[in-house]
Amino acid sequence: MENITSPEELKNAIQILENEQTVLLLRMKKQFFLMYESLKPVNLIENTLKEISSSPYLVNNIIGAAIGLVTGYLSKKAVIRQSDSKLRKLLGYILQFGVTNIVAQNPETIKSFGHYIFQHIFRKKGTNYSKQ
Repeated sequence: MENITSPEELKNAIQILENEQTVLLLRMKKQFFLMYESLKPVNLIENTLKEISSSPYLVNNIIGAAIGLVTGYLSKKAVIRQSDSKLRKLLGYILQFGVTNIVAQNPETIKSFGHYIFQHIFRKKGTNYSKQ
C-alpha cells in the first residue's frame, strides 16, 4: 500500500475501503441467505430426494429392500393365516425375517429367477423368448 501524504489521498483511501466493506457485506449477506435456505427442512428433504433419484445404485437398493419386505410379509401371512398358534406365529416371523434378508441381499438373482419363470409360463409353442 502507498504512503498517504495528503488529506485528499486519505479521503480516497477511506472511500475505497468503505466500498470494499460494502461489497464484502453484500457477499456475506447473500452467502448467509443461501445457507439459511439450504438448511430449511423442506429444502433438506428436497435435496435428499434429488440425490436419491439421481443415484441408480441407491434406487436399486431401495427397490430391493422394498421387494424383500413385501415378500417376507407375504410369506409370513401364508404361514400364519388365521391361526392363533404361538408356534405358527413364531415360525411365520422367522420365515419373514429370512425371506426378507435373502430377497433384499440378492435382488439380481430374484429378478433373473422371476424373468425365467415369466418366460416359461407365458411362452407360446414354437416361440422362444430367451436371450441369445
